[in-house]
Amino acid sequence: MRQFELILASSSQTRKDLMDRLHLNYRCISPDINESADGELHADDLAKRLAFEKARVIAEQNPNAIVIGSDQVAWREHAPYDFIGKPLTVENATLQLQANAGKTVFFSTALSVQHLQSNFETTLVEHYQVKFRQLTIAEIERYIEIDQPLHCAGSFKCESLGISLFEKMLGDDQTTLMGLPMIQLCKILREFGIATP
Repeated sequence: MRQFELILASSSQTRKDLMDRLHLNYRCISPDINESADGELHADDLAKRLAFEKARVIAEQNPNAIVIGSDQVAWREHAPYDFIGKPLTVENATLQLQANAGKTVFFSTALSVQHLQSNFETTLVEHYQVKFRQLTIAEIERYIEIDQPLHCAGSFKCESLGISLFEKMLGDDQTTLMGLPMIQLCKILREFGIATP
């Protein structure tokens, strides 16, 4: 059976942790791309373009490897054009969580898998949503201090204390919310004959 090199086009620790679940040999290379919106009017379109570009940059440097790129864009109900980014500061995280309180936040998570040697490329978008409960400012401040979600779209880590902020979660694959849709990724890897498990 042919052995493929696997590359995760990401520097995200959460995505690395998800890949580690598969017990496969892979390496990470961080793609250097501009992640700003470029006229996209829907979160799906922005997530797809960024996932594709992340994978393509690394795939062009490693055409024999299977390259996995992913990107996630968050948005509030009825506003898929109003993208929620990474807060980067405590002040921005506080504002995001205040705005999220009591609302449903949607996540468009794109996956792009590319193997240029065989002209293989597929890019798809999976969806997940969370309903936030009402939050007091004291709860928000305490949460941010403990979890430090400053590099997470929507200002929470669902795999950590962020679960305490929700009323409910809805979607087919919780890893979509974490930034890498693993059910779809495993399906694609099996098409290459890669065992999962």
